[in-house]
Amino acid sequence: MKTRRVTMRQVAAEAGVAPMTVSYTYTRPERVATDTRARVLEAAERLGYAGPDPVARSLRSGSTGNLGVILGEHLGYAFEDPQAGQFLAGVSHVCVENRLGLVLIPSTGASDDAHRVREAAVDGFVVWTTTEDDPVLAAVSATGRPAAIQGGPTTAGITTVAPDDRSAADAIARRMLEHAKSPLILSFPFDRGRNPGVHRGPNTDVGFPVTRARLTGFRDAIEASGLRWNETPVAVVARQSRIAGERAVQQALEETTPDVVIAMSDQLAAGARDALGTAFPVSGWDDSELAQTLGFPSIRQSLFDQGVACARVAAGIGAPTAAPEWSLSLR
Repeated sequence: MKTRRVTMRQVAAEAGVAPMTVSYTYTRPERVATDTRARVLEAAERLGYAGPDPVARSLRSGSTGNLGVILGEHLGYAFEDPQAGQFLAGVSHVCVENRLGLVLIPSTGASDDAHRVREAAVDGFVVWTTTEDDPVLAAVSATGRPAAIQGGPTTAGITTVAPDDRSAADAIARRMLEHAKSPLILSFPFDRGRNPGVHRGPNTDVGFPVTRARLTGFRDAIEASGLRWNETPVAVVARQSRIAGERAVQQALEETTPDVVIAMSDQLAAGARDALGTAFPVSGWDDSELAQTLGFPSIRQSLFDQGVACARVAAGIGAPTAAPEWSLSLR
């Protein structure tokens, strides 16, 4: 048999105070005299009162005190991928500073993704990069709550926080091609289908905006160096991980012999090293501890800072005034 919840009025009667005094004891304790607060808490303990119903309180105030983070990945990705971890650390920093809760909302292509977004008890949304056709974007926009997306795509009602990945990709690829003639590109997935494989000079109009921008920058550099983009092998991974990078390179080796690997992340670059040897020239992205330890060049950017910027938008406390910065980290 379900036990009925003890009410605030019952606690008030037990303590001999007004219901508002009980409410203030939990929500604004500085407004209640010390001895009165103690009497209310003793009465609450006797009756088994756990405090005001958070759902009812949020309905009255119109605020939940939570930010929602929508990940287009399985939940484990938030804890397994180092750069996703850096981004979430930035979001968490804002939550801690502003006494906000953090709700992770996975979006993996299921039919109820948009419904879960609409029903989320949050005051604003932070969205991990996704594709233009992802239905959660329309769901987020329709809520009318403040929202920011890392990396894009650009969506009405959602602030985009993204560095100029095309220029960064062009810059690092030009450096890597100074003494190379047979590059292999290691790429993130093209779209939400996440199909791995090796392509020759693929169309750069792909679904994920981060992948698209970086592929376009690599193509700019390859064509500027006098090589043919339509002959350039691009090995695509299904998931961003070191082992996926190693396997993608091993598959590519069946049809090409690269003299340099240009990767979209440090994890993928490290996987290329695992497949080709510790001295093989590779480049990565994010300038993580992995790139620094293994000693390969990378694009330096702060996903922590991007997480902070997105969270500030979602919390309604500030909007970015400029695109996130990036720089070349050469070794």
